[in-house]
Amino acid sequence: MFIGSFLKLVEIQTKVASLIPFLLGTLYTLYRFDHFNLKNFILMLISLVAIDMATTAINNFIDYKQSNKTHGYNYESHNAIVKDKLKESTVKAIILSLLAIAVFFGIILVFNTNLLVLVLGGISFGVGVLYSFGPLPISRTPLGEISSGFFMGFVITFISIYIHLFDQNLVSLFYEGGILSIKLNLMELIYIWLISIPLVCGIANIMLANNICDIDDDLENNRYTLPNYLGKESSLHLFKVLYYLVYLDLIILLVLEVIPLTSLLTFLTLLSVKRNIELFVEKQSKKDTFILAVKNFVLINSVQILALGLAMMF
Repeated sequence: MFIGSFLKLVEIQTKVASLIPFLLGTLYTLYRFDHFNLKNFILMLISLVAIDMATTAINNFIDYKQSNKTHGYNYESHNAIVKDKLKESTVKAIILSLLAIAVFFGIILVFNTNLLVLVLGGISFGVGVLYSFGPLPISRTPLGEISSGFFMGFVITFISIYIHLFDQNLVSLFYEGGILSIKLNLMELIYIWLISIPLVCGIANIMLANNICDIDDDLENNRYTLPNYLGKESSLHLFKVLYYLVYLDLIILLVLEVIPLTSLLTFLTLLSVKRNIELFVEKQSKKDTFILAVKNFVLINSVQILALGLAMMF
């Protein structure tokens, strides 16, 4: 199989949705705690990218196998298995290989840290697989936006911070005499949640935009996603609200002095984000305007990453 077909199968351009939370969490750790563990950084990076690619490949394979509508952009142009005429056996081998890589490097990361990484990583791994696979994949339910936003936006960010601070009492697990105890640094956990809000909202909106664009095709293919329950108008309203929640969150973080003043740069993205929102509300198309949700996510969080980097430099 040509490398181009593989990259299309795993939709390599969408890996930014997991890499940005990973990078933001890493920079936040450097800025706030001045800690960095290179080995754990590399191990998590490999495992994270592998499971993300595997999840996407599974999703494309399931769509290929189960779609009732076998024509149009989503099936013939968007799905690499159809477009590049990939063999099912080849696709299955790729999925299993990616899952094996993710598990292997994830286990090494656990040995380098502690059981909390195993618990969170295991749950995330399970959700990642069940997102596209099983009798009722999460992506085909109204829980798609919530699960993708929470696990990719918050859990990835948290783990990317925790792998550098696993010995700093951010979260501690104790097991003695059959009793499991948990010790939490509650304020720092709240700050991490607030830091992750732009990521949670941005990733949820990518999923939401995708489902709004596919609202008619999803019904035909027996996918009952959130927009099918809310309706198009309410879904578009939610799409807008989630973006404006991001800027409210940044104001709170600045007031609490959790992020540096350089984060004010992120507010420069507001006009571009607003314009992209208006364009998407005007026309919802997988081919033409879905990409605007991805652009908004990348724009907001890339500037936030830049702001953290500038704060550490100066």
